[in-house]
Amino acid sequence: MSLWKQKVDLLALNQWSKNTLIEHLGIEYTAFDSTSLSATMPVHAQTHQPMGMLHGGASVVLAETVGSAAANLCVDSEFACVGLDINANHLKSKRSGVLTASAKAVHLGRRTHVWQIDIVDESQQLICVSRLTMAVIDNPMKA
Repeated sequence: MSLWKQKVDLLALNQWSKNTLIEHLGIEYTAFDSTSLSATMPVHAQTHQPMGMLHGGASVVLAETVGSAAANLCVDSEFACVGLDINANHLKSKRSGVLTASAKAVHLGRRTHVWQIDIVDESQQLICVSRLTMAVIDNPMKA
């Protein structure tokens, strides 16, 4: 059974990200199935910290991006999901390549969601694990 209450359209998600931090960091939604949504992000100068390694904040942006999109696809259009809390454990450094983040629901409540986001590299090495709590609010775009 699918989690999604709204149509999952990767092209539309990527278009919606134009002219945002998401586009600036090169994050792209790439895949979904009935229980998860995935996005990729390149590791390069724009996602590095000064020592030439992946910036932990870039990993957090990737995690919150894919988790937020997934949460919003799981609610009816009269609601919206916004970030309430995020944590991340950075497990391995990375200097180049492409990361893939996959968001899976841990809890889908009426007013909060909790999402687990695992970020792996091209070799499926776990780079970062993150947990995102989302608040479910009335959709301000529907007012």
